[in-house]
Amino acid sequence: MTALRFLVTGGAGFLGINLTRHLMARGHSVRSYDLAPFDYPEAGQIDILQGDIRDLSLHDRAFAGVDVVVHCAAALPLADPAEIHSTNVEGTRRMLDGARQRGIGRFVHISSTAVYGIPDHHPLIETDAMQGVGPYGESKVAAEGVCATFREAGLILPVLRPKSFVGPERLGAFELLYDFASTGHNFPVLGSGNNRYQLLDVEDLCQAIELCATGDPAVANDTFNIGAARFGSMRDSFQAVLNRAGFGKRVIGLPATPAIWTLRGLEAVHLSPLYKWIYETAAKDSFVGIDKAVERLGYAPQFSNEDALIRNYDWYLANRASISAQAGVTHRVPWKRGALALAKVVF
Repeated sequence: MTALRFLVTGGAGFLGINLTRHLMARGHSVRSYDLAPFDYPEAGQIDILQGDIRDLSLHDRAFAGVDVVVHCAAALPLADPAEIHSTNVEGTRRMLDGARQRGIGRFVHISSTAVYGIPDHHPLIETDAMQGVGPYGESKVAAEGVCATFREAGLILPVLRPKSFVGPERLGAFELLYDFASTGHNFPVLGSGNNRYQLLDVEDLCQAIELCATGDPAVANDTFNIGAARFGSMRDSFQAVLNRAGFGKRVIGLPATPAIWTLRGLEAVHLSPLYKWIYETAAKDSFVGIDKAVERLGYAPQFSNEDALIRNYDWYLANRASISAQAGVTHRVPWKRGALALAKVVF
């Protein structure tokens, strides 16, 4: 395989560092472009550009010598709505325009299954309607619209819609599960927990990104759902982590309707650690069809839901002492718990 030079936006984030390690292990070179510092051991092995993707004065430096752009950078759902739109829509537009102006032939855009909103059928496929929920979902739909314009103008532009993905360096909302498990508590879920809920290991997502970056342009220049091939109920997936912890604790179902109304109220006063798309879909089936990626790209996911969560939990245990206690709005730090800080007293 020919070694390529990758520009990874959001390179200091959870997906960014896992993708960087994946690409480096296969002989490719990486430039990270992120507003956050790249504070990993691999810092001396890659090119680092710290700055805002919307800053056009940095784009000559960002795109210099690049073969492929992988656009992972995004403001996440708990960020300010204006920042979400500016980063996810306008930032994407500026990155695409920068790549086009400089003759870069391939641009892989990381979207989200949040573009499907709250679905009424499963599995979801790539031609289903896009109905983003909340500022984040809406921004992802709009960003895909921008991508479509540039694809029509001739840019090879694979778009990936991954399910929620976990793995080394991932915290965010999943830190709640890992904290409850590691401290010997039961874990609450909305509804019975028997709904089928698909996740994704970040290493499988990295595989899909590489396939889009290196594969036949005529095949890769399309939109693909990416998720685990093996998954079951939310209860079974989360119970695997509690079993790994070894305290004999269980997943506890909560009546969905009153719990959702409570979370709506908590979100209104900024005391919920979960945003609307999570709590409105948590008690429902949520899975996408991956046949298109399997058949056209050769995507072959290796990890089940349970594999992915346990792998992430083991990383959490190994790194718990160094994990920052400061909560934030990225996947690499715990999200603010708000009123759910009291939940461990009950469970």
